[in-house]
Amino acid sequence: MIKIYDMETLEEREILFRGGSGADVSAPVAEILRAVQERGDAALREYTLRFDGAAPDALAVTAEEVDQAAAQVEPAFLAVLEEAAEHIRAYHARQKRESFVMTEREGVVLGQRIIPLARVGIYVPGGTAAYPSTVLMNAIPARIAGVGEIIMVTPPGRDGAVNPHILAAAKIAGVTRIYKVGGAQAVAALAYGTGTIPQVDKIVGPGNAYVAEAKRQVFGRVNIDMIAGPSEVLVLADGRSNPAWVAADLLSQAEHDRMAAAVLVTDSRPLAEAVAHELERQLASREARAEIARASLEANGKLIVCRDLREGIAVANRIAPEHLELCVDNPFDYLGEIQNAGSVFLGRYNPEPMGDYFAGPNHTLPTMGTARFYSPLSVDDFVKKSQFSYYTRDALARDYRKVSLFARKEGLDAHARAVDIRFEGGEA
Repeated sequence: MIKIYDMETLEEREILFRGGSGADVSAPVAEILRAVQERGDAALREYTLRFDGAAPDALAVTAEEVDQAAAQVEPAFLAVLEEAAEHIRAYHARQKRESFVMTEREGVVLGQRIIPLARVGIYVPGGTAAYPSTVLMNAIPARIAGVGEIIMVTPPGRDGAVNPHILAAAKIAGVTRIYKVGGAQAVAALAYGTGTIPQVDKIVGPGNAYVAEAKRQVFGRVNIDMIAGPSEVLVLADGRSNPAWVAADLLSQAEHDRMAAAVLVTDSRPLAEAVAHELERQLASREARAEIARASLEANGKLIVCRDLREGIAVANRIAPEHLELCVDNPFDYLGEIQNAGSVFLGRYNPEPMGDYFAGPNHTLPTMGTARFYSPLSVDDFVKKSQFSYYTRDALARDYRKVSLFARKEGLDAHARAVDIRFEGGEA
């Protein structure tokens, strides 16, 4: 099923192979975006009925619906949601930046303002794949940033209702408004605005290929967080690792979808062989999502044997995985060498699902190798920066000739004139 490779026999393209996003959906997505832009709520209702099998009387979720949903959630899970939210708040609160002012040069004031976005949209998958964790991970950093309105969209079930766990999480996270719409049509509504759903400044949150493509197409009219691909995990494990644990960690990502990628990199061929056996054993004992996990492993799974852990780290940096587990002794000894990874999980007792739900760092992460230049979702994603400067007459007099020279060297005489003119005749 899953193949074992010796690093020395792998070609670069095989190392970097990752699951694709499937068929090209750009044309149907463009059609949906155009329909929503032209026909607004009417198009939303038509697509919701066609794709979700529901036709809600109202697209907006009322406060009463949210309260009723929260009351349906079992107290034990509600308590877990609350505690997870606290961990996420505590972590992301450390990310908040402050404006600054510089006055080091006489007569010159420089500064930067940190300004929260006025309104953001959060896409949350719904239906059979309901993720309240996504609500917490996207809404809480926005709230900490000071965003004025947090608009959540999520597809309804066939009964026209939103999953109660999602609504409970939205209440805990401080979501402002919620709408029963999903897919590319929801992204269109957030980007263009409709009679019911307001236009936002930025859209964040994961979704299927249609949602990802819709975010790509509306980028520029609104901002987006990233184009998320299939989920990935790379487990870097030494020979002392428990093969059953490693196999379980690989399966935790393989079960997401058939295009997910689960990779083991190890310095031990015996471990790789034991993990391959464990994967088969654990898959045979599973019922839920076993077929999806098997398809993922067969298409995109790899067990790579390296000469040593240093070579394994080099492989990990070339792959730049969404999730990287360091299942080794003294993992902090290696952390500084990891340059490309969305989120790093240190030690043998920190499996990736801890980050998905509870630890505190964000689970919205760069995929498809984009961890080389993208970062996890953070408070920074929900603010913009504006800079300012002030010069007194004396300060400008000190520097204007330098600026004039600079401008003329670039062939921009009007730029130079704009500073020179203030001192013609000796008066400002």
